[in-house]
Amino acid sequence: MERDGKMEKSIISEGKTTNEAIENGLKQLNAKREDVIINVIGNEEKRSFFSILEPTKIKVELTLKEPVKIKKANITDEELNEVLETMKKFSNDFFNQLKINNLSINVEEKEKRIYISVTGDDINYLIGYRGETLNYLQLIFSNVANKSLKHKCSVILDIENYREKRKVVLEELAEKISKTVVKNRKKIELEPMSAYERKIIHTKLQNNSKVKTYSVGEEPNRRIIVDLK
Repeated sequence: MERDGKMEKSIISEGKTTNEAIENGLKQLNAKREDVIINVIGNEEKRSFFSILEPTKIKVELTLKEPVKIKKANITDEELNEVLETMKKFSNDFFNQLKINNLSINVEEKEKRIYISVTGDDINYLIGYRGETLNYLQLIFSNVANKSLKHKCSVILDIENYREKRKVVLEELAEKISKTVVKNRKKIELEPMSAYERKIIHTKLQNNSKVKTYSVGEEPNRRIIVDLK
């Protein structure tokens, strides 16, 4: 979780049980149990005779572990040129088999990533519902690109400029949701999204002074929570 542009490393959370308190803290930190050090503080405070009927609150302190920094090896220029040629051939072979009219394929390298852009008549079926088919195809293309590489190369596949259009929609959604959260003072949970789409939401709201975002759940049902800071 970020606050004032800095990562908050330790928080204190509460719950009716120890497990509930831990889970509440993990959501705030957007972390998993293995990512934190857990210290059970105990009950909220020493309770009076008249408060014994009130629900007990357990406090826990969660501290993020220092990440192990692993130096990431960059793909070499030689490998990049090799994968670029591989993807040009694979893209042409793959899409030409589909007999698409007015087919146009552009494969290029930008900042050590391979971008593949495809347009043609009646090819929205290759995008699918909210990009599900497109994401599946991108995974196939990525596997082909990285099959013989020592260092991983990122491949972005786009059809009919869907990803840019979807980005605009998601950014508008993020703005709308953030205003609703501030107005109603209540967090909102979005529907499950891919990692690519979640990143768009996080990035759009990361500098928002009133709301914060974090992801919960496991793939493919991982989703974003927009909440007040």
